[in-house]
This record gives sequence, C-alpha cells and structure tokens, in this order.
Amino acid sequence: MNTKKNVNLGIIGSNNRARGLLTTLTTIPEAHISAVCDLIEERAQKGADIIKEKSGYMPDVCTDYHEILAKPDIDAVIIATSWNEHVGIAIDAMKAGKYTGFEVGGTSSIEQCWDMVKTYEATRTPCMMLENCCYGRRELAVLRMIREGLFGEVVHCEGSYQHDLRVDIVNGLENGDQRTKHNLYRNAELYPTHELGPIAKYLDINRGNRFLTLTATASKSRGFNEVAENRYGLQDGPYHRFAIGDIITTVIKCARGETITLTHNISIPRPYSRGNGVHGTKGIWMELNDSVYFEKEFVNQVNMDGEPWEKMEDYLEQYDHPIWKDYLQQDLHDDHGGIDYLVLKAFLYSVQNGIETPIDIYDAASWMAVTCLSEQSISMGSMPVAFPDFTNGKWVCREEPVQGKYALDE
Repeated sequence: MNTKKNVNLGIIGSNNRARGLLTTLTTIPEAHISAVCDLIEERAQKGADIIKEKSGYMPDVCTDYHEILAKPDIDAVIIATSWNEHVGIAIDAMKAGKYTGFEVGGTSSIEQCWDMVKTYEATRTPCMMLENCCYGRRELAVLRMIREGLFGEVVHCEGSYQHDLRVDIVNGLENGDQRTKHNLYRNAELYPTHELGPIAKYLDINRGNRFLTLTATASKSRGFNEVAENRYGLQDGPYHRFAIGDIITTVIKCARGETITLTHNISIPRPYSRGNGVHGTKGIWMELNDSVYFEKEFVNQVNMDGEPWEKMEDYLEQYDHPIWKDYLQQDLHDDHGGIDYLVLKAFLYSVQNGIETPIDIYDAASWMAVTCLSEQSISMGSMPVAFPDFTNGKWVCREEPVQGKYALDE
C-alpha cells in the first residue's frame, strides 16, 4: 500500500462549522489546506486567515467550488456548506475524482440519496459523511463491548438529538438561515445521524442487516413558536408558525428483527443529550445515567429489586477502543471532545492510503434518508413507509470492509 505523506484539501464552505473544522485540521500534520471556498468572499477569506495564522501559509480563496474541483493538485474536498448544498456538491466532487467528505444533515428527497449512490457506483470515488459521533469514546467502547458479546444479542437501540436550540433557530428568521427554514417549513426528523450513525454500526446495517420500515410521529409545535411570538408578535417581523413538532419520535425496524427509536427535540428546554441506549439479552447501556447493567446469572424467579447499575466509566479502561487509546496518549483537544479530530483523521487516513472510507456512501444514503422518510410518515398520520435498499441487495453478502486504523466494523 502506497501511503501519501500529505493530503491537499479543498474546503467548500466557510461558515462557523467549517471554520471550526479548519482550526482542527491545523492540528493534523498530514492535512494541507490548498484552497477555501465560500459563496461570500469575506467568509472564505476568514477561513483562509485561520490557516495563515495557525499554519503559516495562505491557501487560495474562491467563491465558485468548481474552481477547487478543477485543481489537479487537490486530493480531497471537505464540504461544510448549508444542508441543501451537500448532496449536489458531493456528486460533483465524486465526478471530479476527488475523495469527498461532507458534513452531516438529512436529505430532502429519496432521489438525492439514489443520485449519490449511483454517482459513487459510476465513479468509485469514495465519499464519507463526516459523522463525528461515530468516533465518540463511549460509542466506540460500546461497539467493542457488543462485538465481544457483553450485551448478548442486541434487540433494541435508542438515540436522540436533544439540544435546546430555540434562540439559535429563531434568530435565523432574521438572516434566512437554512436550518431555520427547514424547521419552519418541515415536520420531520431533521437531524438523525448523530445517534443513528453509531447505532447502524452496532447493528451491521448494510452488511448483513438493513433498515426495513420506518414510522414517525410528531407532537404539537410550541417551543419555537412561543419564542418567535414573544419576540415578534403575530404581525411584526419575519414570524411564521413553525411546522416542526417539539418531539419527533421515529421507529425503525431492521431485517434481523431489531428495532431503533430516535428522538428529535430541539425546541423545548433541556440539557444536551444524545440519549443513547443499547438493549440486549444479557445487558443494557444507558447514556443518560452513564451506566451499564449486565445479568450476572439467570435466576428463575421474580427479582423485584434487580441488580444495581454499574458505572460505564469503570468499563472504559478494559473496553476503550484502540482508536481512543491512541488518541488519549496524544493529549489532543478539539471543540467536541476529540470526535472532530478523529473523524477528520479517519477521512485523511483513507485518502492517504487510497482505500474506502469507514463511513461509505451506502451508510450516508441510509442515514440521511430518515429525514424525508419521517416527513412522509408524519404527513400520512404516522403510517409505516418502506425503507429503500440503497445497496440493491448487496447487504446480504457485502465484500469484507476495508480494515484500517479507523475502521468502524470491529
């Protein structure tokens, strides 16, 4: 395997999230930022200035991402634009032969998912959703514990995106923010991948298992509307009634029989949580109390008291994933507790070694499709909807996953 020493990157999008990624990339020696692009030149320049300040060189700046795709020295691109642009730019990048990494978000249609898959299959250009939560310390430790059988047979997983974003989303009414518009006009599980990504890896989705059906239900919509009404009143300002329910509950059934529950909750007061949980025939993990419970031995009688919870922390030393053992030895830090650094390292490792990415196009399409499928289900009174098989049957007998330092299959 020929390994590239450095990876020449083009960054497409220079919003706040993109500039956070740029800052993290300056801590990764193999990452060389060759160009930064944004529709607004001032924002692109802000991104380039980060590289100048922290790495000592000035990348090219442009406002048309096609200029980056046309550069022969660019090995890969990272797309951190608004949600609506992710898919179209990723397709163009794959067609240009550039390794493609893109930030998280759902899709607006199933056709978008199929377009991504078909482009990958025509070009064979690897494309990775940069789902950083797949590289969380506890998520990876739980993956290892599942593989080693501690939970027995997994029957159910749960997760959530629960984050009080009332002020941020309502502020977006002033500047036409795309995320605000999605919440304003759509009633759907808009942000499923932080929790669903790790769960999909736990359950071997697209490799021996797949999502079969989905149902979604929305509560009434009050949180955003109260904040907007208090600020703007009913007549003044850019106030419209938000469509999205305060709580979106999505249930997915898998081919092997497992169920998954996802909860989207960003418009009522609460602390941040991804609400992760794994339920198996021998044990359970719950993120909310950071605890696990394992049945020590089966007792054929009713146990009203049960066994006490154990701290998940106590299992980390034994079950920390090698990815995290290595990371902790380096004493590195980023804005999201290491997960931004690790997902970027995983992407760059694939580019350096010319291998498939650990989160592939079939993963991305399956996870992103939840948004539009949940929208369909809610609009039909929580009717079940069929989940497309983006692998076209290959999930039954996929080729072996590429093994590497940042693989998510073991």
